[in-house]
Amino acid sequence: MKRILSLATISFLLFSCGGNQQTEAQIGQYTTIEVEKVYNAGSVVKGEIVNAKIEIKNTGDYPLVIADIKPACNCTVSEYDREPIAPGETTIVKATLDTDATGKGLANKPITISANTRPSTTTVTIQANVID
Repeated sequence: MKRILSLATISFLLFSCGGNQQTEAQIGQYTTIEVEKVYNAGSVVKGEIVNAKIEIKNTGDYPLVIADIKPACNCTVSEYDREPIAPGETTIVKATLDTDATGKGLANKPITISANTRPSTTTVTIQANVID
């Protein structure tokens, strides 16, 4: 009897957790995003740190889950949401580019965003014209 009561309690708790809410991501749910493919910082002096804020909007029907963000060399991704982003909501990815390590001229440094989208990766390029 105790075993049946325990199973019933566990089942009730599992089903009462709101399994299909739009803020919870589930395996197999793919969404779409809207993001500018190029973040143009304009002309910057060599040695300056470019602080890029890349806005990502979830344009699909399911929560957006950013699994990983891989920056190119000379870039650092300092901050992004690790919690699911609800449909219609936006998030900001903060990245920096150290122009002291890029050399002069046009710097194009990609950042690859892996998420529950198809295709599963999206590349955003941080662009800057590095001058003396």
